[in-house]
Amino acid sequence: MAHLLRGKQAGLQRDFSAGLHPQLFAIDEIARFGINSQIGCLAYDPVQSLLAVGTNDTQFGAGQVYIFGQGRVSVTLPLPRKASVKAIHFVVDKLIVVDSKNEISVFSLETTRILATYSPPGSVTALTTDPCLDFALIGLQNGEIVAYDLDRQCPASLKLPNFWRQQHPKARPTSVVTLTFHPRDIGSLLIGYTEGAVIYSFKTDKPVKFFRYALQPGAPGGDSDPTASKIPRYPRLTQALWHPTGTFVLTGHEDSSLVIWDAKDGRKILARTIQSTNVDVPGDASKSLGSAPGTFALKCPLFRIAWCCKENPDDTGILIAGGTPTTALEKGLTFIELGHTPVYATSSWPILTQHFEKTRSQHTLRTPPNAEVVDFCLIPRRSPHYAGSQDPIAIIALLASGETVTLSFPSGHSITPTNQLHVSLSYVHPFVSHVSLAYVERTRWLGMVENRSKGPPILKGGAETRHSMMRFANRNIIQAAHADGTVRIWDVGHGDEIENQKMLQVDVARAVGRSSDVDVTRMSMAGATGELAIGLRTGEVVIFRWGQNKDHGKDVRHVEAKSFGLDTIVDRAEPSIKEGLVPLTLFQGQGQVTTLTMSDVGFVVAGFQHGGLVVIDLRGPAVIYEAGLDDLTGQPARGSFRKSNSQSQHQAEWPTCVEFGVMSLAGDDYSSILMFVGTNLGRLATFKILPEGHGGYSVRYVGSSTVEGKIITIAPLDAQLGDPVEATQSSVAGLREGLKIDGVILVVTTSGAGIFQPPAAKGAHKRWDNVFCDSAAVVRYQAAGYALLGLFGDGSAKTFSIPALKQIASTNISHILDVRRFAEAVVTPTGDMIGWTGPSELALLNVWGTGSDLTRSLDKLLNVEALTPPRPTISNVQWMTGTLHVIPADMDALIGGPNRPPSKQMMELRRTEEEQQRAMKRAATTESPSPEKDQEGYWAYMQRQMQERTQNLNIMGDNMDHVEESSSDWGDDVKKYVSKQKKKAVMGFVGSKLGF
Repeated sequence: MAHLLRGKQAGLQRDFSAGLHPQLFAIDEIARFGINSQIGCLAYDPVQSLLAVGTNDTQFGAGQVYIFGQGRVSVTLPLPRKASVKAIHFVVDKLIVVDSKNEISVFSLETTRILATYSPPGSVTALTTDPCLDFALIGLQNGEIVAYDLDRQCPASLKLPNFWRQQHPKARPTSVVTLTFHPRDIGSLLIGYTEGAVIYSFKTDKPVKFFRYALQPGAPGGDSDPTASKIPRYPRLTQALWHPTGTFVLTGHEDSSLVIWDAKDGRKILARTIQSTNVDVPGDASKSLGSAPGTFALKCPLFRIAWCCKENPDDTGILIAGGTPTTALEKGLTFIELGHTPVYATSSWPILTQHFEKTRSQHTLRTPPNAEVVDFCLIPRRSPHYAGSQDPIAIIALLASGETVTLSFPSGHSITPTNQLHVSLSYVHPFVSHVSLAYVERTRWLGMVENRSKGPPILKGGAETRHSMMRFANRNIIQAAHADGTVRIWDVGHGDEIENQKMLQVDVARAVGRSSDVDVTRMSMAGATGELAIGLRTGEVVIFRWGQNKDHGKDVRHVEAKSFGLDTIVDRAEPSIKEGLVPLTLFQGQGQVTTLTMSDVGFVVAGFQHGGLVVIDLRGPAVIYEAGLDDLTGQPARGSFRKSNSQSQHQAEWPTCVEFGVMSLAGDDYSSILMFVGTNLGRLATFKILPEGHGGYSVRYVGSSTVEGKIITIAPLDAQLGDPVEATQSSVAGLREGLKIDGVILVVTTSGAGIFQPPAAKGAHKRWDNVFCDSAAVVRYQAAGYALLGLFGDGSAKTFSIPALKQIASTNISHILDVRRFAEAVVTPTGDMIGWTGPSELALLNVWGTGSDLTRSLDKLLNVEALTPPRPTISNVQWMTGTLHVIPADMDALIGGPNRPPSKQMMELRRTEEEQQRAMKRAATTESPSPEKDQEGYWAYMQRQMQERTQNLNIMGDNMDHVEESSSDWGDDVKKYVSKQKKKAVMGFVGSKLGF
């Protein structure tokens, strides 16, 4: 019966939730943004211009593959079973995935569905493919190599033994580490074993060269460990790769050595590290010095090596992840630029050695401090050949933390993912630390397209499927703050067509004038004006406004300018931005910003952990109010719902929630702009914002009341209609015309909710049952009414009627959202919920749905008109010197064998031809007489008969002429034969008489 009395207690005569019933409450999962788990590997296809991201199987999510294209194009490919993604390879219209369960999955880029799975006879340690081949070569832990036919979707007949074990029977057990086709001669395969490398020739079906890195006693090696240099050793191989022309071979080893070999005769040209050369020569001093004299520094392993080249494959450089001392202050990728490769046929051995020893240049592509690069993905301009390393324009580096960094190549400048990569990738570029949501007017958002200088687009492939047109006039605009002080803003939509897909970016670190200790705690954007306020842990409040950057393209020095308690920071706009959200002003507060609200009518209010409260009028801008909660006068109203607690008087108090409204207070006969401030101790303070004679505004404290628990939501409501009475531009303008709104406020705390008319607390109240509320908001379902939607600590989402606060429905969403982060979830007025599913993934839900799960993406990935360029072939000199030219068609026979079944494409073509032939035969047997013959007249019939008779006579005349010619020819032949026989008889008689 309590709920029947709450409306009377609050002074409300209507039930604002009368049209809502439990059947309307069903959770729909609309979309997900971000990456569900830690990234394990990356792959890029320059032909289709698509990026694939594979994740690990962790407690936050199962391993799966994301494929991103231009704009919002995104497709998620789940693995057949729970596992981590180890490797990804693009092969024309297919995607090959190797998982931690040693299973190989083949996906179609055209249908985005799985085509086949294959479990090799052993643990998979390496895999290679080629755009011109229908096969994948798979290296196993036992050193053997098997092949899988991607087109026929079955194992191929090729099986290569452990060549290293055959050459060195007493060697330790070896497994295949890397597999790489020759960049120009597809008939040669470079096999990297743990003990060394082998070049295998498909033409001769045998290994032709062996490479083994040996260090003699006294040679420092790559790790420069003096205790290990006294004995001979054979550092294990970690990678093996070709020079872009195939002239040389590079092997990387576990001691951080880089060894260059002559691929033709197998001789070692040079052994070096990133810092030193000739590390295989005994007696060289160590150059890997430690932090103290007489010590050496451990080195990071060689995580990844790529031998890159420009458009000219002879102009090369080596890109290395790892191999640097652990004590190095500068982290990142190392690029060794070699320059033009000497002509092998005319160069002496010293010239070749000097080319790799005295490089053109060497520099570091810097990454964030203490960020170790464990893998990277090159972004070539066009060609998928040369191991994907020809003429790259950018690098996407994977850090040990699971974050990504995009760098230009070879300069190493940082590239922002804003409008370059999919919005989901921005969640790990770097990690998102805080998220907020604004309900922005559609017309306002359509005009917010920033003009920023940027390079060529990285992802250009795919086509997004069409969605239904917009469901609401306002847009869900999310603000995501990243660990590097960058805030990115974009439209998550309502599961409908997004008209403005562009992303906005603001650099908070630049706005505050420092690059470190930039931790965003609160953000707020005005839905009507697009103005943005950002609060930091260190107390700064930074305000951005849409406008043009007068210093575009210039990196000007900041000039201190303070007025009305604010610092002007217009000159701290990013040089690359021409028009967009530019910094306006900055306020320095005391302590962490605990709450921040940007109103639609030009007021900004911020609360601080030390109890401070500040109100800024953006018309100046100027600070119009600044005080502490302890300075507020007035005692709590007698109708307080808060329990008595003498100790609470000594607890620290700070603002937790702020809301603006336009309504009348109890006892007033007019309406005004009101500001409601809630605190962590349950105090609700009410302020009036009043106009002044000089055109400005002032803030006056009215009174306060208390409720039980930390205030998390304040919702001003119309007492007659139940509509929100927030401070909008239209409602504030109506005050001049005497607009009067009788209103109440709905206050939600962690332990309950109350409805009353401010500033007193007399009204209705409800306590939650043995559970805390983490996030709540008033939502509306079409014209059926309003309800209170809350997320609770037991993993449930519940709706309550207004004003009775009676529970309408409840459902568990803990299987979708992370309950531990419910306090960071956002509930919108339309019933959308945006919450975290893991460390770097958000889910968009709607409570007024049908209970449907997340639907499969229908975006198109494959562009059939994008053709793979021809594979590079051997040079004329190589062909003239005896190198046998092998084409991909030859490889089909060498790998697939003579009994290779016909491809599915060939079978489909043959089936189509047979059906066409059968259809033609049926048409011929069932052909009826021509209707024209049945309808022709008598004279037409006579004319046709004469024509046919004339044609027949002509044919007969031709036949008779042919007979005559044939008879004449036969007669001539008989005469010649008789004359010939007579001649032979005479000559035979004469020869017999003469004794011949």
